[in-house]
Amino acid sequence: MRSWKRLKKNKGAIIGLVIIVLSVLVAVFAYFIADDASPYANRIILEIGGNKPGFTQQFIKVKKEKTVRTASWFSRLMNGEEDPYYFIPINGYQEKGDSIIADKFIDEGLSEKIAYSRSQLASMPIVKQKFKLGTDKYGRDIYSRILVGTRVSLSVGLITVIISLTIGLILGSMAGYFRGRMDNIIMWFINVIWSIPTLLLVFAITLLLGKGFWQVFIAVGLTMWVNVARLVRGQILSIREMEYIEATRALGYGPVRTIVRHIWPNIMGPVLVIAASNFASAIVIEAGLSFLGVGVQPPQPSWGLMIKENYNFIITQNPMLALAPGFAIMILVLAFNLLGNGMRDAMSVREG
Repeated sequence: MRSWKRLKKNKGAIIGLVIIVLSVLVAVFAYFIADDASPYANRIILEIGGNKPGFTQQFIKVKKEKTVRTASWFSRLMNGEEDPYYFIPINGYQEKGDSIIADKFIDEGLSEKIAYSRSQLASMPIVKQKFKLGTDKYGRDIYSRILVGTRVSLSVGLITVIISLTIGLILGSMAGYFRGRMDNIIMWFINVIWSIPTLLLVFAITLLLGKGFWQVFIAVGLTMWVNVARLVRGQILSIREMEYIEATRALGYGPVRTIVRHIWPNIMGPVLVIAASNFASAIVIEAGLSFLGVGVQPPQPSWGLMIKENYNFIITQNPMLALAPGFAIMILVLAFNLLGNGMRDAMSVREG
């Protein structure tokens, strides 16, 4: 409780916490907030690709040949909802009887006449959409894809932290509590893993498991437990000879009960601080993997993948297409670092 009171006085930590909470809400309700609620925000409209933030376009909504079922609330929450219409960009239109004749936008200064009967169109056939952060080279809404991409970054961070804490707590506890031969073997293993560059190790695990959404989680998680294990080992070595730990042995408690019920609760402060740091690192590593093409695969939106798809616009007329997901990564990583630093100060954890 005292730690929480100290944390509340740290403005940077509270700002970081607010950003994280807002990001979680965005990730959960992404498909209700996004302008493009199709699965993965993957509404491709090639004619309007590569436009700048604030770009506005008029569309005529044409029914698809197949019947598209309306998604349930839960299904839309989890996976979005398939568009029942084609969005065709137009420059203008006129109504004639039960038909609508429109100028279909093809390219700058190029259009063609198209005509549809009312029965082929939506009940509200003409819509105007503003693309707040522009469109990528496939004509997809950058704003919507950033919102949906928040799920990937938070998910990879969360699962990475769970995996790294699980492995790190178990191995670190065994090394610190049992010492001797057990400690030597585990520390040798930790030093071997520590000596391999993180990105190289992630590449190796990714190549072994294959490319994909879940593989990235596992690959990043399996490389970030070393910091946790070293920290836990050091903490346990410093408290294992204290009186209350000696008392558990005198009472005949087994090592598992002593570690789980009496040691872990007393070292959770430093562990939570390093967990926040690992969360931020995992977001950056996932973005790097996706940028290099071995992380999350298209059409699933990942901030790193979005930078890869649009980085060529940086040196042309529209750098924001690549900078927007980059800013999203920066803000979320900064939020976790601010929160981690605040937790360290609040729990009186000192480095060195």
